[in-house]
Amino acid sequence: MTPAARVQAAIEILDGIQSGSPVEKALTGWARHSRFAGSKDRAAVRDHVFGVLRCKRSVSWLGGGETGRDLMLGALRDAEVDPLTLFNGVGYGPAPLSDVEQAQGAEACDAPDPVRLDVPDWLWPHLQRSLGTKTEDVLALLRHRAPVHLRANTLVTDRDALLSQLSKDGYDPKTTDLTPTGVEVGGAPRGLTALSSFADGWFEMQDAASQAVVDRLATYLKDADVLDYCAGGGGKALAMAAYRPKHIVAYDTDAKRMSNLPERTDRARANIEVVNLVSGLFDLVLCDAPCSGSGAWRRQPAAKWDLTPEFLAMLQGLQVEILNTAKEFVRPGGYLAYVTCSLLDLENDISVDAFLAEHPGWRSVERLVLTPLDGGDGFYLNVLQPPAATFS
Repeated sequence: MTPAARVQAAIEILDGIQSGSPVEKALTGWARHSRFAGSKDRAAVRDHVFGVLRCKRSVSWLGGGETGRDLMLGALRDAEVDPLTLFNGVGYGPAPLSDVEQAQGAEACDAPDPVRLDVPDWLWPHLQRSLGTKTEDVLALLRHRAPVHLRANTLVTDRDALLSQLSKDGYDPKTTDLTPTGVEVGGAPRGLTALSSFADGWFEMQDAASQAVVDRLATYLKDADVLDYCAGGGGKALAMAAYRPKHIVAYDTDAKRMSNLPERTDRARANIEVVNLVSGLFDLVLCDAPCSGSGAWRRQPAAKWDLTPEFLAMLQGLQVEILNTAKEFVRPGGYLAYVTCSLLDLENDISVDAFLAEHPGWRSVERLVLTPLDGGDGFYLNVLQPPAATFS
């Protein structure tokens, strides 16, 4: 495919997404009907689509509209690429620009702040309250691709050995500052999960900030019975297993989310019990609660545009409900760790405060707030402890 043909493919996929098709479904549907497209073509088209979704408001402003064609036109202008070189009607590329298209659009510097920084208007004040003076810098980072982070699995190897092997495999790895197990792979690496080191359990794909959250729990994991109450795919359960607690139980209300966890557990040589029903008491209960995902919008940009005030309010209620349920599994003297990948105080301190207000005597003993400025996704951790009376 020519560069212009890749742009046209992205236009068609974006039109489908704008009409309501889920992102991955739109991409998969295009790939299924475009057998001529090689792996590099598919990767380039995907990059176009995700690049637009991260910056949809600002590129719409620059392109003069919200169709796939407008959005790609704006994206090229944002990247300081002359659209006339690709919108030329040659081969399978986009039709030439009309006089109106050449004249429309606007200067990025004239855009209102929520447009320029690519967030919904209704979320702008919430983000300002949550991020304060960091608001613009954080949102500017969210307009760009997230780094690719790996976690060296210390049950099998160490970070230095992983760095050496990745270099031999032709990648450009470096250490991360956020976590002693983190590795950042430069560029836009492909094929990592096809490596023999992955098959042998040397690493997992995991954001450095997510790893740092587990690192902060290290003192609570020692000789502990652990419940990962909202396990999902199991990334944090696997990271906790590397600290060798006594036992880890993984549970999720949607068991399908954990379908690959047994395979991942075997590969990592970890000891994790996957259950469909929780019973008993635990020294540490981790609640990686459902949230807006605002800290990871670089990876899932469509979530930014799908979020509504009503859905956010529902999430807040669900978060407190999960804490209320999970606290019943905390052993006397144990801990309840609340985690989100959200940047919003509404889902972080405010949700914790709502829980603490309902349960006098419970207290926060440790808190961690990370934003993309720290080198990974945005994450929040608050470790809670029940009242002393519970210990008697």
